[in-house]
Amino acid sequence: MTFLRKRLARMFGLLALLGATGCATSETCSPHAPVGIPAAGADFSTADCRFHNMANPDAKPSESGWKIWSRFVTGTKEGTVPVDPIPVRVLDRPSLDALDPSANHVVRLGHSSHLLKLRGKYWLIDPVFSQRASPVQWAGPKRFHPTPLPLTELPPIEGLILSHDHYDHLDVATITYLRARVQRYFVPLGVGQRLQEMGVPADRIEEFDWWQRGRYGEVALTATPAQHFSGRGLFDRDRTLWASWVIQSGPERIFYSGDSGYFPGFRQIGERFDGFDIALMENGAYDTYWPSVHMQPEESIKAFEDLRGKLLYVVHNSTFDLAFHTWRDPLDRISALAAEKNIALATPEIGEVLTLGKPRENVLWWKALR
Repeated sequence: MTFLRKRLARMFGLLALLGATGCATSETCSPHAPVGIPAAGADFSTADCRFHNMANPDAKPSESGWKIWSRFVTGTKEGTVPVDPIPVRVLDRPSLDALDPSANHVVRLGHSSHLLKLRGKYWLIDPVFSQRASPVQWAGPKRFHPTPLPLTELPPIEGLILSHDHYDHLDVATITYLRARVQRYFVPLGVGQRLQEMGVPADRIEEFDWWQRGRYGEVALTATPAQHFSGRGLFDRDRTLWASWVIQSGPERIFYSGDSGYFPGFRQIGERFDGFDIALMENGAYDTYWPSVHMQPEESIKAFEDLRGKLLYVVHNSTFDLAFHTWRDPLDRISALAAEKNIALATPEIGEVLTLGKPRENVLWWKALR
C-alpha cells in the first residue's frame, strides 16, 4: 500500500469512528428535522437542529477537529493491527437452527455486530458485513478477520437494532442486502431516514426516543441514553440520535451500550431496570483525544457496575483499526480489571455462541497472538 493510500485509509477510518468533527451549518431546523422530534427523553434543539448529550459536568472535552484529523494523517501507529490471524469459529445455518429455541443466545460476528437468537427468533445488532468500515470500500479500516458466516447465509431476521449512524455500526451494503429480509428495524430518532435512503420500506422502521419502549413479538425493547454523537458526512453532525438499548426476552434482560463515553446515564439505566443478565459493553477505540465519546477499560468496568450487570461481555474491538492503542490493549486491560474486581467476564471468539444462563469457561484467546 502506498503512503498516500495509507493516509487516506486513516482519514476514512477517522470518519468511520468519529464522523465529521464539527462543520455544522447555520440552517434552521425545519428543512432537515428528524422524522420524529422528541417530546421527552433526548435533548433536541430547534435552534441548531441537533441532538445533544445529557448534561454531564464531568465530561472531558475532546481535542479540536483539526488536531484529531492531523494526528490521524501524520501520527504513527504501532501494534494496532494483529500479525497473527484472529481465530474465527465458522457458523452455518444448521448449527444456528439447532440452538435451543427456548433459550437466548448471543453470537459474536465482530466489532459491535451480533446475531441474537431470542427464544427461537433471530435478531441483529449493528450488523457490518463489509470488508471496510468506511464510506468507500477502496480505503478505510479493513477487517482483521472474515465474518463467521456470509451475509447471504443469515437466517430470516425478525428484528434489527441500530445504535447510531456511524460507518462501523450502519453499513450501506449490509442494509441494502437485508432491506427486505428483515421484518422490523428499531433505530434512534432520525436514523429511519438513513434506512429509507438505503431502500428499507418505511413501514418496517420504528424510531425511538431515549426511554421510549416498544415490543415486537415476545421481545420488549427500550432505547436508553448514551454519551456519543452521530453523523456520516461533513454537514450532518448530531442530526440523528444515538442510543444504547435494553432488550428483554422472556425473563432475561440484555443491555447493549452502543458507543458511549462514561456518564451518569449508566447508573440511571441500572436503577430503572434493576440490573441485567448480560451487558454488551463498548471496550475499544478509546483515546485521550476524544475522552467523552468512548470509554477507557476502567470506565467500561465502572459503567458495568452502575448497570448492575451479572456478566460483562465486551464489544467494539478485535475487528477494525480505529484508534491508536494496540489491538490487544482493550482485552488485556479489561480482563485484568475484571479479575481484580471478581467480575464475570465474556471475551468470546469471533463466531462463538454464548447462551444466557448456561455455564461457560471464558478463554483469553488473544494472549498467544501478536
